[in-house]
Amino acid sequence: MDQSGAGRGLTANYDMAADFDMDADRLREECGVFGIFGHPDAAAITALGLHALQHRGQEAAGIVSYDGRRFNSERRMGMVGDTFSKASTIERLPGDRAIGHVRYSTTGETILRNVQPLFAELDSGGFAVAHNGNLTNALTHRRELIRAGAIYQSTSDTEVVLHLVARSRKHSVVDRFIEALRQLEGAYAFVAMSNKKLIGARDPLGIRPLVLGQLDGHYILASETCALDIIGAHFIRDVENGEIVVISDEGLESIRPFPRQPARPCIFEYIYFARPDSIVHGRSVYDVRKEMGAQLARENPLDADVVVPVPDSGVPAAIGYARASGTPFELGIIRNHYVGRTFIQPTQTVRELGVRMKHSANRAVVAGKRIVLLDDSIVRGTTSVKIVQMMREAGAKEVHFRISSPPITHPDYYGIDTPQRDKLLAATHTLEEMRAWIGADSLAFLSVDGIYRAMGCDGRDPNRPQFTDHCFTGDYPTTLTDMNGKDIRAQLSLLAETG
Repeated sequence: MDQSGAGRGLTANYDMAADFDMDADRLREECGVFGIFGHPDAAAITALGLHALQHRGQEAAGIVSYDGRRFNSERRMGMVGDTFSKASTIERLPGDRAIGHVRYSTTGETILRNVQPLFAELDSGGFAVAHNGNLTNALTHRRELIRAGAIYQSTSDTEVVLHLVARSRKHSVVDRFIEALRQLEGAYAFVAMSNKKLIGARDPLGIRPLVLGQLDGHYILASETCALDIIGAHFIRDVENGEIVVISDEGLESIRPFPRQPARPCIFEYIYFARPDSIVHGRSVYDVRKEMGAQLARENPLDADVVVPVPDSGVPAAIGYARASGTPFELGIIRNHYVGRTFIQPTQTVRELGVRMKHSANRAVVAGKRIVLLDDSIVRGTTSVKIVQMMREAGAKEVHFRISSPPITHPDYYGIDTPQRDKLLAATHTLEEMRAWIGADSLAFLSVDGIYRAMGCDGRDPNRPQFTDHCFTGDYPTTLTDMNGKDIRAQLSLLAETG
């Protein structure tokens, strides 16, 4: 069997020398949002919440606070700890209410003017907004607004909300915000702040997550429960799909401006994005990932010596796979958590060494063994090639690759940074071609039915789309006004140059 990964005539457009970073082939996190109302240490608490949400975006972070007289903003490129661990920065964010954001750019360039929360002075006062998700008609709105005289300050899809709120004829800021939301398509979880209110909103399908908590009697909004845990807050409930919550000195108000419909939260929160210690819609992410691994073992039984997770996201599923199959679980790949993003080196030899800075094989576990490599997904496939090569170089007798989600065959337009379809390995190759490409002895994915069973649902239910699962099925739950088969990043770049 040809296991070299070369000379097979596959049509994938991959530069194996350039894609040396083990993290370059991962699905990119969307963003994380946080807000708190009425607490004297609002900015410091927001910074801690953003630390807990750092996995959702590592490119930039920002906080906007309000001190009763003015809005204060600090936005920086880089990690939360690079800026907001400094006392001097927190001191520049006085006030008893604040919202924050961690960012990975799914739309808009990676530049400071796109860092959220975005802020504008409106005729009713200041208004700040932070967004997790992606709006699928933001470009259409942008063209219309610019044509009508609007002046855009960013290339972020979130800015459309500021313009729509500003142009609304409604009296209250909440009504203006609702009118803006009625004009949006796509996925969103917003936290917004005026001089009197903290507002949270989820899209009508609840694709992106948002939870409500409380600390010492003060309400909190956050993308995940792990952000509540880090500050000692207690979880109250999920903000429901299509719900707007308004927090003020009078307390909490729930508004439902959209017709009720069944929720369809994003399945990838459970597969990859949410932290394992978070609870998403009443389900433990850690337990769900273990069950995905167990379902994978039941669907694809294999006689092997050891189960090895691809760190870190493959660990819970590997535990579940090992328990269900009776195969020992071992850490056959060790990740160095103290290495930053690998920098580009001038030669391929040094680039390959850059891979080993982050991940190395545990030869004592791997040598002479038939191993099951467990990962959560395959995107382009370049990471999988390198991991298989690493295991063979460490002396593995056989390398069997198992993926605890179905094949990704369609791009995402709701806040996950996936490649266009022709760059997705599973969209352009058969299972056998994928196996040959990554150089494994065998390759198997969890089925769509299996992932629903892992979620506690009937995988054969004809009304099955209880989650947003379009990456596997092509079933997009909303209209995609801006897409029309085009690359949204290319459209935004063109707008940035010509607009």
